[in-house]
Amino acid sequence: MKEIGFIKRLSIFALSLAFLPVACGIGGGGGGTTVPAFPLKVSSNGRYLVNQNNEPFLMIGDAPQSLMVNATLGDVDFYLANRASHGFNVLWVNLLCAEYTGGRSDAGTLDGLKPFTAAGDLSTPNEAYFARCDRIIRSAAGHDITIILDPAETGSFLTVMRANGVDKCKAYGRYLGSRYRDFDNILWMSGNDFQSWRIESDNALVKAVADGIKETDPRHIHTLGLDYFVSSSLDNALWSDLVTLNAAYTYYPAYAEVIKDYNRTPVVPVFLIETDYEFENGADDERLRRQEYWSFLAGACGHVYGSGYIWSLSSGWKDKLDTAAVTQFGYCRDLFESRPWHSLVPDQAHVLVTAGYGTFWSGGEPSSGISQNDYVTAASTPDGKLALVYIPTVRTVTVDLARLSGSITARWYDPTSGTYQPIAGSPFPNTGSQNFTTPGVHADGAGDWVLVLEAQ
Repeated sequence: MKEIGFIKRLSIFALSLAFLPVACGIGGGGGGTTVPAFPLKVSSNGRYLVNQNNEPFLMIGDAPQSLMVNATLGDVDFYLANRASHGFNVLWVNLLCAEYTGGRSDAGTLDGLKPFTAAGDLSTPNEAYFARCDRIIRSAAGHDITIILDPAETGSFLTVMRANGVDKCKAYGRYLGSRYRDFDNILWMSGNDFQSWRIESDNALVKAVADGIKETDPRHIHTLGLDYFVSSSLDNALWSDLVTLNAAYTYYPAYAEVIKDYNRTPVVPVFLIETDYEFENGADDERLRRQEYWSFLAGACGHVYGSGYIWSLSSGWKDKLDTAAVTQFGYCRDLFESRPWHSLVPDQAHVLVTAGYGTFWSGGEPSSGISQNDYVTAASTPDGKLALVYIPTVRTVTVDLARLSGSITARWYDPTSGTYQPIAGSPFPNTGSQNFTTPGVHADGAGDWVLVLEAQ
């Protein structure tokens, strides 16, 4: 869901689609000895992604869903360079893009390239269109960016899949798998606002594409975007044989959905694929920050930011790249990437933060409910060397310092500026309980802070 004030865009067209069952697998980018050594894979403990050197990879994402059709190649290069400069390392891009995700009714590019040569036929791919997509994916690899590639997003293309049937859908998937299996910097994501996934026939069509991809491309991660207002890939048990990365999607406080997925067995890494976008649904910087920190401290291995200007590359999008929200997402990234984030374990039983942790979400309005919730998320490493506590509103929290090891340096991290404030009395011994009171409000009027506890 992008905005539309919670009135979802409906599938509004049946369009020219196509495909050839034979493919040209063209060399991928970004792999080999270059960092981050694509393709990404799941860590040995199933909690996060790693590169080919087994180094933890924190997913820092944007969602330029219409990049294949709404930007010139020059604009693509401009956008990718900008996102790399802000530290983004994953981008959600739809391989096919029509009106639901900001494109045109014929799913064509700005200069008129159509994805298929026969309207509505999944068996007639246009080589020129897909060669353009190849170039964009390779350009992303040059910036060490992985593309979350949706082969046929369901907002616009479910109607087309219905018209083609399961066999053509699977053949289209085989074509894509053959074409992109040697591209190192991709992972696959089916769906997108897939409201009808519980309908067996619709699910079968979308899964047929993914199954076809898997047949000819067994080397890439798969995930699935389901329905708003809240869902996760593995809510659909019929995809358990394919999904190796769980995509949480929520317009409620993010920790609730993420922690549900963190607790699933067998363990599958979870990331937040979508929540409120900047410039939509009244989302301000504070609300965006909450979802980011709530996600990571509930066990997410990544978070995808979104913007009302960027997902559709609508008029004026270039002026909306360098916003305060993007800068603050960078501060969030800096906090986690500079520490062993992959070892953090969520404090679900409140054994670390024992008082002042607020109220766990139990229902309410989408979007606005995020700003009204006061729940504290906290996590610590098993060795007791690190604890991070996100406190969304001004208050005092009580921390059991005995959960940490050694002398504890305590600091406040300002998520609006990326700066630290010392805490009187630090360093503390790792004994007993200690109260910590947040410093107050920021210039934007918000009172969220991160308590950083590091043991020597």
